[in-house]
Amino acid sequence: MSNIDIISGALIVAGSLSIVVGLLGVYRMPDFFTRLHAASVIDTLGTILILSGLILYQGFNLVSVKLLLILIFILITTPTAAHALAKSALHGKIKPILGDD
Repeated sequence: MSNIDIISGALIVAGSLSIVVGLLGVYRMPDFFTRLHAASVIDTLGTILILSGLILYQGFNLVSVKLLLILIFILITTPTAAHALAKSALHGKIKPILGDD
């Protein structure tokens, strides 16, 4: 195995572990807004790590260019979707939990 294979494998494993650990944290969050924040961060970080590992593993070819385009698309759409969901939840009268009530 080359160094690139080891690094790409480590990135893929780190991305998978961050998603699993983050999902466990989402279940502990008290309300919709904190769960949404945690889920969007998990999705972005885990996807960045996994796709970066796959890009390194593929080398420079058409597949890695497509993976890079997917990565850019996810970096743009995930925060936008989380913001839209949070804003619609506020307009839908979902109240955030504030303080130790």
